[in-house]
Amino acid sequence: MVMANVTTTCGFLLMGFSNTRELQILPALLFLLMYLSALAGNVIIIAVTTPDQHLQSPMYYFLKHLSFLDLAFISVTAPQSIDTSLTGNGCISHGQCMLQVFFFTSLAWAEVAILTVMSYDRYAAICLPLHYEAIMDPRACEWAVIAVWLSGGTSGILYTAATFSITFCRAKVIHQFFCDIPQLLKLSCSNDYLGVIGVAAFMTVLAFICFISIAHSYIHIFSTVLRIPSAEGRSKAFSTCLPHLFVVSFFLSIGIFEFLKSTSDSPTAFDIMISLFYTVVPPTLNPIIYSLRNKTMREALRKLLLDGEFTKKKTFLSYC
Repeated sequence: MVMANVTTTCGFLLMGFSNTRELQILPALLFLLMYLSALAGNVIIIAVTTPDQHLQSPMYYFLKHLSFLDLAFISVTAPQSIDTSLTGNGCISHGQCMLQVFFFTSLAWAEVAILTVMSYDRYAAICLPLHYEAIMDPRACEWAVIAVWLSGGTSGILYTAATFSITFCRAKVIHQFFCDIPQLLKLSCSNDYLGVIGVAAFMTVLAFICFISIAHSYIHIFSTVLRIPSAEGRSKAFSTCLPHLFVVSFFLSIGIFEFLKSTSDSPTAFDIMISLFYTVVPPTLNPIIYSLRNKTMREALRKLLLDGEFTKKKTFLSYC
């Protein structure tokens, strides 16, 4: 009865990680640490790739937009989870839940789309070097990014409209730290959630097409790289491809597992950890993976830091 009254006044109730107050503090600190790391890492990538003339190629142009997506993606769930854990108040309004579902599904699909575009960019650069500038000209890159954002928005609209067209007749308790669609579907008492299943099936087909496209690109990439006679050339090609392949594999494998696994009325710690890996870990790891494995990025970051230090010294001397 108390839980029914709570959900009546606040819309939905996010259960988070634990009902025990003391056990909520540690996840909050973990989320805060990862959120700040993701913010710092992605902001650094954007700051490095924007002014540096050596980082204006399509690869870094797409990487910059991936960082924008990562910043937005982690901001959809992490702040809400931190607030829920610290305050012990898991109430979220109906409108807030709708917005969270919209942005989460939009940005998740946009990540899949941008990773697909990035794999094609690497394919064109390595397998079709003579035609690369014609294929990935600035106008084509701009249209590709526009398509990524528009497809993400379309996915969000479809998922949100289908999810919130169902009738919620059970206690609106979500056993997650965010408005997770599978958990929302469990609150329905009829078959009106079939629209969500249809949208999910359609998006799964598109995701499978993206996966086939990425696999096709990397089959050709690796077959071409292995034929490069120079060891330095092979190393340079692998240094730009392997980080992207790791990010794609991690994001898609965790996402597919999350989609296929059955939902429970009382999720285990394992279920929560899978959601954590899917929502928070990729935006946190992406900047580290792309920066540490990329020599050009490391040099650009070092140059940015040294220029900043030099500017500070020069300003200090001018005041003296």
